[in-house]
Amino acid sequence: MKNRWLIALGAVGIHISIGSVYAWSNFTGPLSEEFGWTASQVQLTFSIAILFLGLSAAFLGWFVEKYGPRVAGITAAIFFGIGVAGSGIAVSAGSLWMLYIFYGVLGGIGLGVGYIAPVSTLVKWFPDRRGLATGMAIMGFGFAAAIASPLMDFLINSVGIAATFYILGISYFVVMIGSSLYMSRPPEGWTPKGYDPDKETDTENQDLANLRAKEALKTKRFYYLWTMLFINVTCGIAVISAAKPLLEESVGVSTATAATLVGVMGVFNGLGRIGWASASDYIGRANTYITFFVLQIGLFLVLPWTTATWIFVIAFSIIYTCYGGGFATIPAFIGDLFGTKELGAIHGYILTAWAAAGLAGPIFAAWMKDTTGSYENSLIFFSGLFVIALVVSILTKVDEQKKRKALMNKEKTA
Repeated sequence: MKNRWLIALGAVGIHISIGSVYAWSNFTGPLSEEFGWTASQVQLTFSIAILFLGLSAAFLGWFVEKYGPRVAGITAAIFFGIGVAGSGIAVSAGSLWMLYIFYGVLGGIGLGVGYIAPVSTLVKWFPDRRGLATGMAIMGFGFAAAIASPLMDFLINSVGIAATFYILGISYFVVMIGSSLYMSRPPEGWTPKGYDPDKETDTENQDLANLRAKEALKTKRFYYLWTMLFINVTCGIAVISAAKPLLEESVGVSTATAATLVGVMGVFNGLGRIGWASASDYIGRANTYITFFVLQIGLFLVLPWTTATWIFVIAFSIIYTCYGGGFATIPAFIGDLFGTKELGAIHGYILTAWAAAGLAGPIFAAWMKDTTGSYENSLIFFSGLFVIALVVSILTKVDEQKKRKALMNKEKTA
């Protein structure tokens, strides 16, 4: 019997590798200087990668369910490894389009498959601690930039851009292959020692159903989750992408201080993933999302009027935790509402919200900046969006409780 904690460690290995995509900005300056490409042209590589993350997660979720986490993890390693290493070829050739294809398309496909493969597996290995398990893996994705960023900077300055891509591509491939080889689903009917699912019938985290992906798509609960994730990510990624200029404009700190504070606050992205997901095991997934939105409605209303650096940093740190926590809690929420039969496929469909939000959030924040001359005005709008998300999260909780009550009554009369 395999050790489920080692499988969790393997999941972290995969996510730390693919999560390095969040450190892409390390290449923006060097590539612009070497080839004369604009920052927007280079940054488009990242946007393409996130787009294909969402698309591959949605359309290859069935692949993860059919062939299992080991094959899916190895597939992700091949795509991501070739994508990153191939970017070195693109740099050597001085081709922006090759960079888009290698890092954006191939790397993005590796991102999507690599993201959902270990998460769906961990939910099955940890029926008693779903939030903790998925939080650990997705925490790796959140902290990856903190590890990769200084490494990328060192390599670029030491061996050059192309060689950096070669080294990283090979390294990620090795780590992801090693992590994937130990991955597997638990045996049919397996449960952790001391865990009895029959005693969980009246708890918030008991599976509500055991649906296939196509069946889940026909329920309103699926679209509730999609909307909640979309709004949380849209608003979160918009202000995160504008955190540095917001600090400079609203609080008046220097560019260097703003950069340092953004790095410190970014740590809360990873902490929120493990913290909120673990908490959801005890307070329930719906209550966790309700908390996200109540907190952020207030914070987004306060930020435009904030001039004190410490208030701004605390508010942003909490927003970072909610942003990361939203990603980490959603797989466990899917398991609760739809079961684990095709969790990977359902998770993939839900992640299209991430792909859509990754484009919508920063674009809207930039448009507000260009139109009104300030990022602050967009914060009021985002606060309104969180009100909508709060209503949806309450509807989700009500719908879940209604369904759960019906199931309990059915069991009593059976």
